Amino acid sequence: MHKPTVHQLIIDKLRIDLDIAERAAQTAYETATHEENIAENKYDTLGLEASYLAAGQARRVEEIKLSLSLCQNLTLRPYDERRGIEVGALLGLEDEKGREQWLFLAPDAAGLKVDLVGQLITVITPRSPLGKSLLGKFEGDEVEILVAGARQQFAVTEVV
Repeated sequence: MHKPTVHQLIIDKLRIDLDIAERAAQTAYETATHEENIAENKYDTLGLEASYLAAGQARRVEEIKLSLSLCQNLTLRPYDERRGIEVGALLGLEDEKGREQWLFLAPDAAGLKVDLVGQLITVITPRSPLGKSLLGKFEGDEVEILVAGARQQFAVTEVV
């Protein structure tokens, strides 16, 4: 796993998501302000509904811009065996059933997924239960989180 490549894939994906969100926001705005959508009576709510959608799309654009900015400004450092896992770490986890997954601990953009030569990598943040429990851990450590009342255990198999 090459951490700078994964980092760039995340930034590229956020840029694509931002472009899509900006176009959706513009379309929603145009729909909301189009003269054909002016209410003719109190039951005609198409314009109002379109304005709610436009506002939601505009908020989504701002969220993605923030995520993109935070990820772009992230300074990647090599894994420090004395400090443990920090924001910017790329790590492999294995659950108690032996299933492996790769995670990138980022300042934002939780849930984003990128593919590096067939390997899916999921972005998590320190605000998530798993991200919070991974901070300061080392290769070979185990972490345990509570999800919907069920305990889940993971072993840190590799940190980049």
